[in-house]
Amino acid sequence: MLLIQPPLVSSRFHSLYFITRPHHRFFQPPISAFSATASSSPSSSSSTYFSSWNGLEASEEEDDDEFSTVVRRRYDFSPLLKFLSRFGPVELVLDSVNTEPSPVTLDPVEFELAESYKAVPAPYWHSLLKSLCSSRSSLGLAYAVVSWLEKHNLCFSYELLYSILIHALGRSEKLYEAFLLSQKQTLTPLTYNALIGACARNNDIDKALNLISRMRRDGYQSDFVNYSLVIQALTRSNKIDSALLQNLYREIKHDKLELDVQLVNDLIMGFAKSGDPSRALQLLGMAQSTGLSAKTATLVSIISALANSGRTVEAEALFEELRQSGIKPRTKAYNALLRGYVKTGPLRDAESMVSEMEKSGVSPDEHTYSLLIDAYVNAGRWESARIVLKEMEAGDVQPNSFVFSRLLAGYRDRGEWQKTFQVLKEMKSIGVKPDRQFYNVVIDTFGKFNCLDHAMTTFDRMLSEGIEPDRVTWNTLIDCHCKHGRHIVAQEMFEAMEKRGCLPCATTYNIMINSYGDQERWDDMKRLLGKMKSQGVLPNVVTHTTLVDVYGKSGRFNDAIDCLEEMKSVGLKPSSTMYNALINAYAQRGLSEQAVNAFRVMTSDGLKPSLLALNSLINAFGEDRRDAEAFAVLQYMKENGVNPDVVTYTTLMKALIRVDKFQKVPGVYEEMIMSGCKPDRKARSMLRSALRYMKQTLRAS
Repeated sequence: MLLIQPPLVSSRFHSLYFITRPHHRFFQPPISAFSATASSSPSSSSSTYFSSWNGLEASEEEDDDEFSTVVRRRYDFSPLLKFLSRFGPVELVLDSVNTEPSPVTLDPVEFELAESYKAVPAPYWHSLLKSLCSSRSSLGLAYAVVSWLEKHNLCFSYELLYSILIHALGRSEKLYEAFLLSQKQTLTPLTYNALIGACARNNDIDKALNLISRMRRDGYQSDFVNYSLVIQALTRSNKIDSALLQNLYREIKHDKLELDVQLVNDLIMGFAKSGDPSRALQLLGMAQSTGLSAKTATLVSIISALANSGRTVEAEALFEELRQSGIKPRTKAYNALLRGYVKTGPLRDAESMVSEMEKSGVSPDEHTYSLLIDAYVNAGRWESARIVLKEMEAGDVQPNSFVFSRLLAGYRDRGEWQKTFQVLKEMKSIGVKPDRQFYNVVIDTFGKFNCLDHAMTTFDRMLSEGIEPDRVTWNTLIDCHCKHGRHIVAQEMFEAMEKRGCLPCATTYNIMINSYGDQERWDDMKRLLGKMKSQGVLPNVVTHTTLVDVYGKSGRFNDAIDCLEEMKSVGLKPSSTMYNALINAYAQRGLSEQAVNAFRVMTSDGLKPSLLALNSLINAFGEDRRDAEAFAVLQYMKENGVNPDVVTYTTLMKALIRVDKFQKVPGVYEEMIMSGCKPDRKARSMLRSALRYMKQTLRAS
């Protein structure tokens, strides 16, 4: 609403500043050296506003500092500031629409004051305003000065004055007031830029981007500084994505804005942070070819992005380039490359990187040690991970709860949940207090291995230590109870979550929808969907996939199809997972024709058939005793580059057994081995069943 162009309104100041009292008179001449008369302010509370312009700190820019000093020597603005502050400190009061009628007559004191300042050049007013805007406490007085100047037509251009004010409001986190102020004037490039900068500084990225678009529609181009501020805000808020950055970069090139060092570095870092190291490298090369240099932090961000993408060779090359340029890499640079070694291996590279840090005199930090612990945990070297903990203590780096949570997560992912108690014991022995994240990992570990009593005990301990559960905590508890069939407890946890003031998110609702679906509590599920929407939580792809899955498992195929259509109608694209669930549901009931139709709709929606969907289709044909069609699916997989897995061949063997074609089963088993698939227990069981039947048949004959 604030971005709509306002109608032209009177630029008069709020009526608070035009109340006059005849007995206040100021006869001090405005053009003079500053004298001690300013110290006799009417009240101590208002004296702070004009004790050196009286007394305002100069602008933050050095050039403005020097200019302000000249202004103070030539002009004394203290009479004006006293007049505007005569009733005490001036508060910033903005009206979106000013309905105060214009004054018919002017107070003699004010008239005399206005006459005395007619000769002041505009740059001096700008300097005064910048000085007033340098302090949050004098923003109201700054606005009063601008309004007073407008009232008496003493300074031009007002768009610059308003831009200075808008910039100051944005810097003081008063974005709403900045937008109200912008409605006092027609938006010009200057005020647009000030507003965009204010939005970016306050991380209101959507408004900043909307203003840039509106500015372009009005035929203006944005300042390159604003692009820097917007990209910095995107990077800070982790809302940055490569497509958005590419669009901004196209606008910059279209407007032929000259890239400065700051904007180039912001763009490169933005692409790196968005997970697009290729474009970051491309822009880095372009910048270097034009003589622009990248900051160390920018290069480190690219190294980190390359490492996260598994491109460790390129990360190493850039790290070496950084070192050869004469810059000594610090801990962050080493950690960025170390992350890549931990991600892609081998372990010896991670170990050598930490050794190199120490040889170069670069001290490892908590992040370094946690990455090394991750590497050892991934390799199953638990004892080495514990040695790292001891090294942290020896190096005066106190292990924190995050380090232990990484160690615990490694045990969990390898199925060694019993070591949770050992981790807790080690934490306690060195005095590390668990935080919320650690407790969430502990609860998730116990939940995954059906140790629900331990999970609830951990939850109670978390509460007793004054740590408030977050959505991750509640979702983990609710989900683990649902997965192990304890639906009543899950519902109680859901209700407790709301009572403690933690609002459910889409993930929470999806878990509960699945729970109600498993219990075939369709009315409760529909009520929950209604509640979800009423709280402003929109169903996402996972919600619709869950609905299709639970409806399909229960044979409510019409409801499942309705979910698909509803999803498409609101602009959401069905996922492969959703179609897999539907095809599998048809397959479980031997409804091969319906499974084929769902498969066709899936491909017509532009989705590439997954191995899971094709295996489900084979199962559907097998259940329907259509073994020829099942093998036709296998041929389709081979022709379209989909590699069959052990499930594919096992399902085909089951289809042959169902139609009593036991003699063909060993051939399928042999093909499975030849294709590189390792038979599992179920596949071996299928083969034994077929051989046993063939043996019995031979004996009978």
